Amino acid sequence: MTAAVHYEARPANPGWLKRAEAWLDDRGKPAWIVAMVLGFIFFWPIGLFLLAYMIWSKRMFGASCRHRRHHNHAYRHGFNAMRPSGNSAFDAYKADTLRRLEEEQKSFEEFLQRLREARDKAEFDQFMDERATAPRDEDAKEKEDA
Repeated sequence: MTAAVHYEARPANPGWLKRAEAWLDDRGKPAWIVAMVLGFIFFWPIGLFLLAYMIWSKRMFGASCRHRRHHNHAYRHGFNAMRPSGNSAFDAYKADTLRRLEEEQKSFEEFLQRLREARDKAEFDQFMDERATAPRDEDAKEKEDA
């Protein structure tokens, strides 16, 4: 029996445009803006093309290029945790570990909720104490003024 291997359809040597795009993406939005301005200075259609491309690809107004590239990478590779490996012992271990982590997360969230409630109660008690002492302070000032 032979195992089928799936490869991503990608050329071995990407063209110079793809390399330039990757280079600009690595340097972020300021590099794209500099390239666009230089394009307008040297040959205005290049600057216009870069501006249109930045707007069309959402590089101008969206998240930074670097963030988008890392997000896409994580999106493509992040869902492998839910896929079975084919090894039943490993899959059982993974399921047990994930269940334990979910329980720990739930316990931690409950702990944080208790902390929030305690902080809210302490703040409310402080407010009530200040409110109870404020009328007494005002009465004492009125007696001094009189």
